[in-house]
Amino acid sequence: MKRTILALSLGLVCGLGAHQGWFVTHRPRPVDDLESQWEWMREDLRLDETQVARIRALHEQSSPQLLALARRVAQMRREFAAFEKARRSSGEVDFLEFARYVDQQRALDRECVDSTRRLVAATVDVMRPEQRRQYLASLGPEFEAVAASVPKT
Repeated sequence: MKRTILALSLGLVCGLGAHQGWFVTHRPRPVDDLESQWEWMREDLRLDETQVARIRALHEQSSPQLLALARRVAQMRREFAAFEKARRSSGEVDFLEFARYVDQQRALDRECVDSTRRLVAATVDVMRPEQRRQYLASLGPEFEAVAASVPKT
């Protein structure tokens, strides 16, 4: 009886160790910085060095505009927080101010979406058809308009 329990325990420990070892060796690398994101993109989409260089240049070119948009989004969030704080403290809503905020937010949202679509469209122009399909599929349904403009080959 002792040998059976010992054999089962040893088998269980070895099985758990093998299971954990397999998961540790097959764990994907973290994609938490820009270099690891480039490496992931290069490997996943099988991009050559020329494609990676051109895509990097596109991203670097659009970076100032994207950073400016990010600053504007942060500013809009601060404005909304101030608006909400004032509304809660006074108990009244300034509908004209809120309508102005909503209009500005919609315009900013459109600008962000347009900027992102332009960057994605320029990026897929660098890729081969199978890379394009995989890249656009990984971005999700928001980029169907970009996918529709990509020639089918």
